[in-house]
Amino acid sequence: MRLRSLAAVVAFGVAITVLSACGPSVPRADPRSAQPPVTDTDAASPTAEAGPQGAQAAPPARTGLGGPGGSASPTPSAAPQGVRPSGNPAGGAAVPAEARAVDTSKPTRTVGTGTAASCTSSAVVRAVAAGGIITFDCGPDPVTIRMTATAKVRNANGPKVVLDGGGKVTLSGQGKRRVLYMNTCDMLQGWTTSHCDNQDHPQLTVQNLTFADGDATGQRTDGGGGGAIFVRGGRLKVVNSHFVGNRCDRTGPDLGGAAIRVLDQHDDKPVYVVNSTFTGGSCANGGALSSIGVSWVVLNSVLRDNEAIGNGANPARPGTPGGGSGGAIYCDGDDFSVQIAGTLIEDNDAKEGGGAIFFVSNDRTGTLRIEGSNLRRNPSHGFQTYPGIFYLGSGKPTFTSTTIR
Repeated sequence: MRLRSLAAVVAFGVAITVLSACGPSVPRADPRSAQPPVTDTDAASPTAEAGPQGAQAAPPARTGLGGPGGSASPTPSAAPQGVRPSGNPAGGAAVPAEARAVDTSKPTRTVGTGTAASCTSSAVVRAVAAGGIITFDCGPDPVTIRMTATAKVRNANGPKVVLDGGGKVTLSGQGKRRVLYMNTCDMLQGWTTSHCDNQDHPQLTVQNLTFADGDATGQRTDGGGGGAIFVRGGRLKVVNSHFVGNRCDRTGPDLGGAAIRVLDQHDDKPVYVVNSTFTGGSCANGGALSSIGVSWVVLNSVLRDNEAIGNGANPARPGTPGGGSGGAIYCDGDDFSVQIAGTLIEDNDAKEGGGAIFFVSNDRTGTLRIEGSNLRRNPSHGFQTYPGIFYLGSGKPTFTSTTIR
């Protein structure tokens, strides 16, 4: 993108600096201006004026990978006693039925036999490959399962794959590997339809889990990214979960998602992220979440201290490897939407654009809506259209009862 001008506008009585632009999706200049907060209580905000851009059945129930006696998880909507809840407790966004936790009171299979030692990486890998509703029986105390291999969803083993850690299980990539992988177009995981990029299964849900120290560096299948979770196709839902210290490649113009990377969702339905927390993620782009052409609904969540550390933006400036956008969230593609509600996004950082959110709809049809949320201290060291946000989409993004500073 070539910058044409820096224009000052007034929103809700507060002056902000906005970039007017046209051309490709990313600026070529590096304006580093401080911008005062935008506080919106009940209205749409102004935006930069952007020019145009040149079926399988579920397997039968069975008890225990690791032993007999599947144990039910706690009530999905509540954190177990003594377990720190995830997400934003001050968030008041309504959660639609399809975005809520799955009932896991009758699991298909269970990882572990009641002790921490029985909850192994190999048991997790086997359970995920087998599919169904998966719970954990690792004893009374919190446990960290150190993954020695990435758990991969087999596309025929569903249609639902649910992992419920009961609020006490951490899956750790040990800083060496991605934790969880689903790809309907990966022939090694089995093709189940002739249209792998748009099929309704598997439907992957992760809930009441912590994903720590996942690292997808060097994993370039379908563009790479997704240090904790990589998904292409089917559906993904994340509920009541923590993502801590995940990583993906440090450079690259369009890869990203230190925690989660998503490509394709069935019928362009959104990825739901509910009551979840993302901290300490680092990647070329999207220190927490990243996607291409995928819609998101992020509700009552926290994204804090994540970073986009690439250099050169997208498309990469000459002589640079590219990246550096979307300290917390990086979304690119054509027709997609992002809704953020009841969510705190703070202290994220982008070396290039969008310390909190990088949003580029290449055909200018995408929409961004932020409601009842607080975005603060999310520096963009290269370019932005609002404090912490770089936006190119359809008309104006909507800010309702939201503070951006």
